[in-house]
Amino acid sequence: MTPQTILVYVGLDLVGDGLLKLPFVRVLKANWPAAEITWCAGKGASVYAGSLRPLVAGLIDETLENAGFGSRLGDVFARPLGARSFDLVLDTQRRFSTSLAVRRVRHRRFVSGAAGFLFSDGKPSARAKPRAMLGQMLQLIEAAGGDPTLATPPLALPADATHAAAALLPPGPAYVGLAPGAGNRAKCWPFENYLAVATALGEAVPVFILGPDEKDWIDAASAVPNARLPLQEAAARGIAASPTLTIALAQRLAASLANDSGGGHMLAAGDRPLVSLFGPTDPAKFAPHARRSTVLRAQDFGADDMAAIPVDAVVAALQSSMASAGPR
Repeated sequence: MTPQTILVYVGLDLVGDGLLKLPFVRVLKANWPAAEITWCAGKGASVYAGSLRPLVAGLIDETLENAGFGSRLGDVFARPLGARSFDLVLDTQRRFSTSLAVRRVRHRRFVSGAAGFLFSDGKPSARAKPRAMLGQMLQLIEAAGGDPTLATPPLALPADATHAAAALLPPGPAYVGLAPGAGNRAKCWPFENYLAVATALGEAVPVFILGPDEKDWIDAASAVPNARLPLQEAAARGIAASPTLTIALAQRLAASLANDSGGGHMLAAGDRPLVSLFGPTDPAKFAPHARRSTVLRAQDFGADDMAAIPVDAVVAALQSSMASAGPR
């Protein structure tokens, strides 16, 4: 059966959740491009109806927020979403009772990883639960008869973001993105190391992606020869805080470097090579889903602290990524 209508059930989506789940949305649409996809947040709000809505335009047809089922035991006996029916229901969470409630939505085919796919109409080739949330979600696509490795087309971004990115990073040089921030500074590779990488890139132009929490690094980054700070320029005014601009910029980069951060997931969404740096967090769970990804872990260099990752190893990884990158 080729589904024409698909319901995806989640509890809720914050910004970080939405960025982590974006590759799943893209692969889902690539598998069933003609299907009408409804995203249902049963227990709260979804950024796909708010700040990240532009990223899923053309991918998600409808977003339901606060749908009101999946939390109470009585939901198991209700009929969520009334008379609405879907060819395929994908339950992205694994709580036993919630899965029973989601299964009550009228459907032709139901897929859920709860209880080892016990209630699912389809099962993946490997039942083991992937450590990464994205891996768990992609497993649902396989269980539904799709291909979780299917290549996805570039994101269709809003015109204001793509036009601004073209003005900020015009054609010509090879640009390398550097995103030194993270919500937790313990996850940040020392900023002076980012400066050292920026000066070791040869003819490539360093592009610092600095958000509101990195204001104290602006002066030092600006002092790097030929460096660009696109989010601080006039052409970014009004949309600098939008993830769409960062992703549009990422699409124009030869490669990027980032910590384990939201910025890293935005750069990965640009479908260009990404080098990710990890220390206190686990890349098996949190590494961005980049088209070509290289992960460097502090533990591989003898310590848990981010500072253990040497500059020369990072430069070598970036140069290798740039050499293997396809045309922009």
